[in-house]
Amino acid sequence: MPHAAPRALALSFLLVALVGSAIAAECHGAPDPHAQPSTLPIYTDKPVLVKTVKNGKLFTVGDGDAAIPVVHLYGTPYEMGYAHGELMKDRAASFINSVFEYVESQIEDAAKGFKYTKWIPKSLVDWAGLIGLDAALDLTYDATKKYTTPSYFDEMRGLADAAGVDYKKIRRIHMIGELTKGGCSMFGAWGSAIPAGGSVLQMRALDWDIDGPFKNFPQLTVYHTTNTTGHDFVNVGWTGWIGSITGMSSEMMAISEIGVTFPDKTFGKDSRFGNPFTFLLRDILQFDRTIDDSISRISDTRRTCSLILGVGDGKLREFRGVQYSYSVANFIDDKNLRPVADWHPEIENVVYWGMDWLCPTYSKVLAAQLQKFHGNITAEVAVHDILPVVQTGDLHAAVYDLSTGLMHVSVAHTDSAGKTIKAYDRPFFRVDTKELFAEEI
Repeated sequence: MPHAAPRALALSFLLVALVGSAIAAECHGAPDPHAQPSTLPIYTDKPVLVKTVKNGKLFTVGDGDAAIPVVHLYGTPYEMGYAHGELMKDRAASFINSVFEYVESQIEDAAKGFKYTKWIPKSLVDWAGLIGLDAALDLTYDATKKYTTPSYFDEMRGLADAAGVDYKKIRRIHMIGELTKGGCSMFGAWGSAIPAGGSVLQMRALDWDIDGPFKNFPQLTVYHTTNTTGHDFVNVGWTGWIGSITGMSSEMMAISEIGVTFPDKTFGKDSRFGNPFTFLLRDILQFDRTIDDSISRISDTRRTCSLILGVGDGKLREFRGVQYSYSVANFIDDKNLRPVADWHPEIENVVYWGMDWLCPTYSKVLAAQLQKFHGNITAEVAVHDILPVVQTGDLHAAVYDLSTGLMHVSVAHTDSAGKTIKAYDRPFFRVDTKELFAEEI
């Protein structure tokens, strides 16, 4: 298809090329059976102020070259984007440009048969090979824009203006999640699974790409909103990234997410026409006050690709997993855990998945650790005894204590010898989200 093909025809191609039937197969790989718990410390130092601009503040947390930016943003969506670009100008430009170039090179190598990257589906390789990556991402924008909260594009324009990055390139980067796949893990635990007096303990492990540039640009972004634009929340992501895949809100709610590469027939069909899931998850953090709000939002939105979502609510002491696709939005607790399999046993007051929907090797080990520590599942247990033994969360991992507002985070890092150390094998740092949300400009 030539680049000048009519938009309607190109969008029709998108629909035909990228929507397929679910095929039952199981994931590959397994945790190392000799994997050991971590004895690394949890850092508790408070963030250190580095810089202030009109509508933003930059802090860092952590030590030395492994320190992570913590960016606080205030004002309108455009002003937040502009402050983001002011504070992180060079880093934001580098992230946007390097991610686009990296994804493009991965697709080109796969198309030539040099290297296949598991997180980039063959359908995207074929499609981008016909029309180009920029056109493929622009068509994804065309297919999703009417379902997307418009203020996100205002924020992108502010970021573009301050950082000196092409607005369309920023927009394209935010469409990548709709067309790629990542294996991840999650659990939510409450009631009898956690120590008495607790609310919800939730884990989100991101297993994606640690060879590319993502690991070089980690960032915590704290959004200080107004009553008319939602409530405060913190994103765990990257510099220049405004969507949400990991985060926690001032309403004591948190999100988890798994990209489904190995579904079963119960997922039905996918679509590329709908609300991008990274913006749906941000809407949950920014606007929802209870898990019931999130259930309604997920049920009512125009959904796209196959995922497993997780939403925790510390106020109501509830967690739900969500089997999510264009066809279905099935809400899952400990009484109707899916899929039903001997490697995925029901555990009282726990909902969990390891790496994918059909992934016996990881889910079985995750189940064993959750059963072992049942009744005493804490953030420290998740950090030291669950994540490193299951070996999940290579790019980043977060553990949310929705009783206290404490969030534990670790990110992958390349050391001075050029070796990439996975997030679950690195020290976690603890941040008090209540203190983050109380920070004033």
